[in-house]
Amino acid sequence: MAKSGEEDYGCALNEETGTIARVELREDDAIREQTLDQFRHWIQKHPAIKRCRTDSAFLLRFLRTKKFSVPMAEEMLERYLTIRQLYPNWFQNLDIEDPDIEAIIDAGYLVPLMERDHHGRRVILSCAGRFDPYKYTSAQMARAHSLVVEALMDDEENQVRGYTHINDESGLTMGHLSAWSLTDIRNMLRCIQNSTPMRHKETHFVNIPSYATKVIEFGISLLNDKLRARILVHKSLEDLKASVQDPRILPKEYGGEIPLSDMIAAFKKTLKEQRDRLKALDDMYIEISSTECQHTTSDTLSGIPGSFRKLEVD
Repeated sequence: MAKSGEEDYGCALNEETGTIARVELREDDAIREQTLDQFRHWIQKHPAIKRCRTDSAFLLRFLRTKKFSVPMAEEMLERYLTIRQLYPNWFQNLDIEDPDIEAIIDAGYLVPLMERDHHGRRVILSCAGRFDPYKYTSAQMARAHSLVVEALMDDEENQVRGYTHINDESGLTMGHLSAWSLTDIRNMLRCIQNSTPMRHKETHFVNIPSYATKVIEFGISLLNDKLRARILVHKSLEDLKASVQDPRILPKEYGGEIPLSDMIAAFKKTLKEQRDRLKALDDMYIEISSTECQHTTSDTLSGIPGSFRKLEVD
């Protein structure tokens, strides 16, 4: 694949974010240059990786998530490439011009807020009641999530500061719950925490119906200790707003300043601008054996390059 950006990379972090990168990630100009070179050389020599992005923005997703530990970044990249091929219905064909995916985004099921939270993190809002489980499948839901996060992960500010997730479960029905098997829930959560290069810093839940509590508790139980500690469950919208600390960043429908429709329109513009780049992700390719596929789909998520063992998440 094209290697644009390898030679002319210039760090886009402002002074404040650069300080966070140094303190939390051990990042400086020398470390960044050295590890990028090592990472590219490893990809070029890897016997199974046939096509992969090697531009700095892409590789820094993994290096920053793993605090510039090259071996851990390499393992995460192997897993990232592998799950994209093992679960193409979840992770490929990320196209805002797909009518069903566009409709899911238009409905406001998943949208990044226009302003960052008080930590400077990008906030991703999920509204369960805005997804129709009788019209769309769980695979389309997963693909909408993949589209959204892939559109955000090259941003260096996001790579360093991480993400805050807000999940409004009002409107969650038995149709939503029955769309996902327990095996799919388990596999998806393992993919998210072990194979997606994102620093998940806070996850908020609000308006959880009583009949959904056990399913959400099951999902939380599958996460590692660090991610579990970053989950906050709120009894009310007012409790959530107090925790967010700057509720004006929320959609107007949640007591903020900007209508949700404006946020959706702004993000859709970004998705259309990035359409070619997002579709080109499907050009990446890693060779995986049939044995590895069987191991993974049998719910062990083991036996693939790098293994899906739990690694440090920060």
